[in-house]
Amino acid sequence: MTEPSLKRTIKPLSAIFLVVSAIVGSGVFKKVAPMTAELHSPALVLLCWTLAGILSMMGALSTAELTSMMPGSGGEYVYFKKIYGRFFSFLYGWGNLVVMKSATIAALAYIFSDSLHSVIPAIHGLGGYSIQVVASMLIITLSFVNHRGVSFGEKLSRYFIIGIVLAILGFVVLAVTSGKGDISHFTAETPNVPTGWGLFAAMFAASLSAFWGYEGWNNIGFVGEEIKNPQRNLPLALGVGTLVVMTLYLLINTVYLYILPAIQIESLAKNQIAAVETARVLGGDQGAILLSVLIVLTTFNCTNGTILLSARIIYALASDKLFFKRAAVIHPVYNTPSFSIMIQAAWAIVLVWSGSFDTLTDLLIFASFLFYGASAFGVILFRKNKMHRPYKVPLWIPAVFSVFCLILVTVTIYNKPVQALIGLLLISSGIPLYFYFNSRLKVQ
Repeated sequence: MTEPSLKRTIKPLSAIFLVVSAIVGSGVFKKVAPMTAELHSPALVLLCWTLAGILSMMGALSTAELTSMMPGSGGEYVYFKKIYGRFFSFLYGWGNLVVMKSATIAALAYIFSDSLHSVIPAIHGLGGYSIQVVASMLIITLSFVNHRGVSFGEKLSRYFIIGIVLAILGFVVLAVTSGKGDISHFTAETPNVPTGWGLFAAMFAASLSAFWGYEGWNNIGFVGEEIKNPQRNLPLALGVGTLVVMTLYLLINTVYLYILPAIQIESLAKNQIAAVETARVLGGDQGAILLSVLIVLTTFNCTNGTILLSARIIYALASDKLFFKRAAVIHPVYNTPSFSIMIQAAWAIVLVWSGSFDTLTDLLIFASFLFYGASAFGVILFRKNKMHRPYKVPLWIPAVFSVFCLILVTVTIYNKPVQALIGLLLISSGIPLYFYFNSRLKVQ
């Protein structure tokens, strides 16, 4: 009897939708406030979003060369194994499980739950832990959906992201034609705008928020084994999907700053969302509720996309016998790595209830850019390999991106040494597990 395996069922347009679905989450609605608080200037905020988008695109284009050459399940895990060896690729896979992708799922689910509470106040009746309960239920539900098949989960993401993009574009058009904005918000002198070294530090601090908004651009590589004609369609999906997101982010953040003055955005309370307050100006309390519904749908969809894509990393680890072997089992009916999805769901729920996921979302940017930089630098190192390259990125792109990643990681270690140390400890906590599974391989 033939062992069940992953099937190539994802078409090019679907792959692009998955890239957009995995990126567009809470950042586009929430992060303009902390960015404005750092930079005190609408122009600098938009510049920061633009630079973060360009750098994310450079990272996507660099990764696309590797995905076109090695389109297997697991994304960077597959590439790192070829370039740096099993140990480094294991650390990447482990880092995704304990801090990067699982923390992303936990944070998105928490924000979904928090936004749902503002739309349906009756949910508070579930008790003092109602946000955690709803977030956990979302993770369980979407993990079950994706356990039932990649096609169903992909279609769910596709329909949601089409509606979300149309809603965002409609919101932009409404704001521009409302007559309630003021172009002088972009030209008025704003106090406390940083200069010199202060501007450099502020741009890096704000960029952490912007990169949280763009986080997930590399996720499509995790399902390389399930994409039709991956050598062509993976690079296409990465490039087009990231460009679509960058355009959406610039449009909607311009709207926030057009409708609300920077000083008002800076002064928003921690539980207030700039997008909701913008909608309140445009449409009163009903407008605010409608925008909150959009946030609920967006975070729902991004959680679904992240669950669908990132569970494949655990599957790749287990397929190499560097994790529990059940995680490499493909469901005989649904052709999904169902046990990997369950493991990911369980750990994400632990993070939801730990109360520490806010810290983890900061850590995941630090940890992610360690590996993003390694991926871009790997493109340069791997050029000596004679493997066929269906897509080839100009070498200056991975060079610039890898240098930026090194600077971001260095600045984060300098500015937030405790968080950086925690991130490194979480990633290195898998080392004993690696030696355990590796020793079992030698025995066999």
